[in-house]
Amino acid sequence: MTKWNKDTFILESKKECSPSISNVIVALVNFCDENADNISWGRGKGYGTLTFKCNSLDYGMISLFQLTTNGQIKFPLNSLRIKVNHKEIINDYQLKLESNFMMDFDEDKYPVDKFLNIDELFLMKSEVDRFIVTIQSVSARLHQ
Repeated sequence: MTKWNKDTFILESKKECSPSISNVIVALVNFCDENADNISWGRGKGYGTLTFKCNSLDYGMISLFQLTTNGQIKFPLNSLRIKVNHKEIINDYQLKLESNFMMDFDEDKYPVDKFLNIDELFLMKSEVDRFIVTIQSVSARLHQ
C-alpha cells in the first residue's frame, strides 16, 4: 500500500525543507500531477519519494526523475542509457541537464544515478522552468 500521495508529500517537504527548497518541490510535484503519464509514490517511512514516469510507445514506462521529501532529486540517466535505444533522446536529456545545472552527466563522471541536493541545483525559478521544459521535451520525444 502506498504511504505517500500529493498532499502528504507536499506537507512533509514543507516540514523538512527550507521554504526555498519546498517551493521547488511543490512546483515539481504540481508539474508531475499535470504532466506525468504515471506518478509512482514511495512507501517508505523515513522520507517520501515521487517518480515522474513517461509511457513510451517503444519502451513502456520510463522514469525521468525522482524527488524526495527531504530535498533531493535524481536523474536516472544511467538507467535510461540501458533502457532506451534511441541515444539521441538520452544525449538531448543529458545536454539539457548539463546546460541547466552546469554539471557533467557523461557516463564517466556520472557512472551511478544518485540523489543530488535540490538547493545546489535550483537557485532561481527560471532553473525550475527550464527543467520543466526539458522534461516536457524528453517526454514528447519518448511518446513519438
